[in-house]
Amino acid sequence: MGCFFSKRRKAEKESQPEGEEERPKQYSWDQREKVDPKDYMFSGLKDETVGRLPGKVAGQQFLIQDCENCSIYIFDHSATVTIDDCTNCVIFLGPVKGSVFFRNCRDCKCALACQQFRVRDCRKLEVFLCCATQPIIESSTNIKFACFQWYYPELAFQFKDAGLSIFNNTWSNIHDFTPVSGELNWSLLSEDTVVQDHIPLPTTEELKTVRVSTEANRSIVPVSRGQRQKSSDESCLVVLFAGDYTIANARKLIDEALFRRSLFELKIQLPEVEE
Repeated sequence: MGCFFSKRRKAEKESQPEGEEERPKQYSWDQREKVDPKDYMFSGLKDETVGRLPGKVAGQQFLIQDCENCSIYIFDHSATVTIDDCTNCVIFLGPVKGSVFFRNCRDCKCALACQQFRVRDCRKLEVFLCCATQPIIESSTNIKFACFQWYYPELAFQFKDAGLSIFNNTWSNIHDFTPVSGELNWSLLSEDTVVQDHIPLPTTEELKTVRVSTEANRSIVPVSRGQRQKSSDESCLVVLFAGDYTIANARKLIDEALFRRSLFELKIQLPEVEE
């Protein structure tokens, strides 16, 4: 086998035109676009408003660390996001395919959607969350949760690119790895909490080009009550079969239910039609 291989290589070399050098082989990984880690990181910032527009992260990993008094908006989908040692920051994260991990952070307010959410060694966080799996806190105190509600035109496609479902949201099913007897390290924000009072919209001219809305009735993710105490024991099971219009039909059903609920709560009496 060795001799045969040598003869073949020799024949190929002899057939090569004179003066033409043998080109080095090119592999698929040689043709990939070079990634600069600095483009996917915010580090050591203070008193700044920064962000990334749709299409600028495109599924890469992202790191936020050592930021203070900053407003950070990632209007794109990511692979994973790690937030370390941040203080008094406002953070919005578009859909994250994998995990979001907060470590050693305090006094931060966040809105995010992800597959897995974890907090360790943090205190006083407010999180508007959409999470496909059970959120986890560890060695942390005064962590408050609410349902994710956010909208901009590209967000629905980013959920799809991140492999997340807008209907699979366990935001309030919290697991505490380090519970303290007689105390609760986490709680739920009030149901009438206004998102924009906690996470204001971006103010820079660049980020204002993203058409953001925090109104509950426009949210990509349906706003749910989670583990809050229900006002009624009545319930209803609705089954939608998979098809081309399943998501659209589900959203239409939710919108109709919310409209009926608002009519009931406001006690609006529709006039009777006279014959």
